[in-house]
Amino acid sequence: MSTRTVASAIGLSVPADPGRAVTRLAVRQLRRSGLIVLALVASMPALVASTYTSVMADPAAAGSIATLAANPAIRTLFGEPIALDQAGGFTVWRVGTFLAVLLAAWAILATTRITRGEEDAGRWDVLLAGRATLREVVVRHLAAIVIVPVATGVAVAVVLLLAGTDPAGAAVHGAGIGVLGLFFVAVAGLAAQVFPARAAATGTAVAVLGTALLTRMIGDGLTGLGWLRWLSPFGLLALSEPYARNRVLPLLILLAAAVLLAGATIAAAGRRDVRGGLAGVAGGRRPRLLLLSGVGAFAVRRMLRPLTGWALGIGAYYLLIGFTTVSVTELLTDNPALAEEAARAGFTALGAVEGFAATLFALLALPVGGFTTVRVSAFVAAENSRHLTLLTAQPVTRIRLLAAEIAATAGGAMALVSIAGLAVWAGITATGGDLTWLAALGGAWNTLPVVLLSLGAATLAAGWAPRAAALAGSLPATGGFLLLVIADSAGAPAWLRELSPFAHLEPVPLTAVDWTSTLIMITLGVAMGVAGVLGYRRRDLQG
Repeated sequence: MSTRTVASAIGLSVPADPGRAVTRLAVRQLRRSGLIVLALVASMPALVASTYTSVMADPAAAGSIATLAANPAIRTLFGEPIALDQAGGFTVWRVGTFLAVLLAAWAILATTRITRGEEDAGRWDVLLAGRATLREVVVRHLAAIVIVPVATGVAVAVVLLLAGTDPAGAAVHGAGIGVLGLFFVAVAGLAAQVFPARAAATGTAVAVLGTALLTRMIGDGLTGLGWLRWLSPFGLLALSEPYARNRVLPLLILLAAAVLLAGATIAAAGRRDVRGGLAGVAGGRRPRLLLLSGVGAFAVRRMLRPLTGWALGIGAYYLLIGFTTVSVTELLTDNPALAEEAARAGFTALGAVEGFAATLFALLALPVGGFTTVRVSAFVAAENSRHLTLLTAQPVTRIRLLAAEIAATAGGAMALVSIAGLAVWAGITATGGDLTWLAALGGAWNTLPVVLLSLGAATLAAGWAPRAAALAGSLPATGGFLLLVIADSAGAPAWLRELSPFAHLEPVPLTAVDWTSTLIMITLGVAMGVAGVLGYRRRDLQG
């Protein structure tokens, strides 16, 4: 008979199998966020599939949507339309890419957080002081993480089956979602072994995600470059063509790539030192004294590198939107019936340049709100890892320290929305469209109240419940957007829909700003921020 614990030399109980203890620790760190992602990714296909009959019941409507989807600009943004005559195919086209990106982003952030992040903070020192080797700890953490993508893929397939879609298509799409999640777990795991810092590992993995998505968009939009999709995990997911050809080969290629990267991760874990990486750190360099003159300047200094990455990604995406705007609006202007059916399918006011820009500007609150949440979470992580100890030991008040971080983050958010607005204006102008740069900036700035709500919620949590900073910051933007989509899809009561901040954003620059709603959201955001600063002043430091 075996026992779970054995007595140590000093009378304490220690696990008989330390490996299992490591696995349980990893699962415990993932269970909350993993369940949330699983629920979101599995519920969205069910909601979209349930609206298929009302949207596509009319054959004329189905033909109009198919015509719209065949436009190169729409293919670039939403992917190639496949099997729109089926509820499953329509669902994959509408939300398949969005859900794949959501799962991939979670896989990256979760992997680097519980591997490189925990190691950097010194919390793996105790684990590695026992019988468990670094390689074993890494393997067990990765094994815990892959449970979520696998379970998510199974859940998506089951949900689509219960919605009455074709079993083969449901299985292929569910498998594709799961395998794509596995691929980005492997990417993030390898980055965590190569780079000796969590920020560098996360940034590299996110760059891979962005490059892969951009490659898929180019391959979908330009027929002559369709072969590029074979080089992108998102492209391979699209090439599986669920509910049409149900191809397994692209998914096998993606799975093989994930296994290869996972093998490289395990090999790399056995070849590096604890708290080190395969990429060596320079032994010496010239001092970099820029922006070290004060607390505020230091907050800006810490933000500049991640801000650059976010700006490149957001700017490239909205420049692409600008390039496609004229093509889409001309198509809808020439086909009024098509514009009406597109509105019924959820694409409203797309017949005007201002309307198309306003529709996609509303989505800007998601990445920029995510940026503010990530920055506040990074501040909390720096506190937990004791990187702020020297700062807090100086004659600097807590209020000033957190206020400097908030101000720098708010300035970065303002820069990101401005870059997006100018990118759309540049793309539209380059293709002969008519949209002033002031109108484009106005449409982008219209999303700032939602961004401020995200910043305020994250700050509130940082002051009173630091571990919940990331979750709280994601609620106004990501949670609000999902609430709006679910409420519209399910025909929920109006009061439930009104709980989403996005329900109170007017389509600027198509119409004027709703100043009442804007001021209310700004007030709420500021109030949460102030409450968070006061809470941070009163609580004990973490770490």
